[in-house]
Amino acid sequence: MKKIFILTGEPSGDKLASIVISKLKQMNTEVEYSCVGGHNLESIGIKSIYNLNQITFIGFTSVLLNIFKIRNKINKTVDEVIRFNPDILFSVDSPDFTLRVAERVKKINKNIKTIHYVAPQVWIWRENRIKKFKKFIDHMLLLFNFEKKYFDNENILNTFVGHPLLEHKKKSKIDLSSLMDKNKKIISIFAGSRDSEIYVLLPILCDFIKLMNKQSNDYFFIFHATEKNKKTTVNFLKNYSLSNFQVISNENIKSQILSNSVFAVVKSGTVSLEICNAQVPSIIIYKINMINYLIMKFLVKVKFVNIINIINNKEIIPELLQSECNAKEIYNSVNYLLNNPNLLKLQLVNIDKTLKNIKLDTSSSDKVANILREYL
Repeated sequence: MKKIFILTGEPSGDKLASIVISKLKQMNTEVEYSCVGGHNLESIGIKSIYNLNQITFIGFTSVLLNIFKIRNKINKTVDEVIRFNPDILFSVDSPDFTLRVAERVKKINKNIKTIHYVAPQVWIWRENRIKKFKKFIDHMLLLFNFEKKYFDNENILNTFVGHPLLEHKKKSKIDLSSLMDKNKKIISIFAGSRDSEIYVLLPILCDFIKLMNKQSNDYFFIFHATEKNKKTTVNFLKNYSLSNFQVISNENIKSQILSNSVFAVVKSGTVSLEICNAQVPSIIIYKINMINYLIMKFLVKVKFVNIINIINNKEIIPELLQSECNAKEIYNSVNYLLNNPNLLKLQLVNIDKTLKNIKLDTSSSDKVANILREYL
């Protein structure tokens, strides 16, 4: 029986991997799997060799403080991959973890095919990394067509597969009446998937909701959480004595809630594309400690954090970063946009133009699944 080891480093990668592997399972049932993953891969019957939380660190300082723990996890993961002896090591995103594992695995066993999904963002920073990748990556799968030139220049086999979060998915209709007041307008809130993110952003977002409630009682706020951080989020919000909120983690419900939202407040990250695809206007927020921010500011080559803004080289979706990521600024931005429907419409028009240039006509996850099948 053929074998695939799936390697992820955070919840967003776990989600992307699960979409692809679900498709591959429909094509070929004669495959044995093992993984480093989370709730999404577990939901399709693939158990992780350890809890994903143990390797989910954010920022330079967090990584440095946990360097020995991370090194031990890399060692353990390499040992487990070699022991499992897969035909394919399918790594997804989180390059500082997944590609370190892939590099060491390839040195030990050159027969294991290494396929990496979600190319490292060399167009943002550390472009010289590419020269190293060609020594151990057999196939790089790209989310965006403009990435192709970087890997072509180094003769690394690559394929533009598109972004699975831009696919139109058929979801079963769910009765949402028990979750919210149907007379209120929904504002979706995405505070992040890592504990380090939600602990920073939740107090700010709760104060933002309080400001919104003072101005109007027309809105209901729904936090889109992961299974892992849902309880933490609920407990935190209860301490703020808020009543017009709900916390959800079910993916089908999330999708339906999002499509019924009038606006979204979003932590910078992959999920912003999903919100754009749902044609929901938004703002982007992000806050990390000052040391991490200064290091990133020194190293990155782009002016923006959101992919839509990066592609257009201008601010299509407002970004509130660092000192601007506070309750008052978020309130001012959201309130201003909601009171100016022409600006909301303009944002969505510009997003739609951008998405047309980066979407594939075919299913992205089908394309990745077919590439994996060809290697089996």
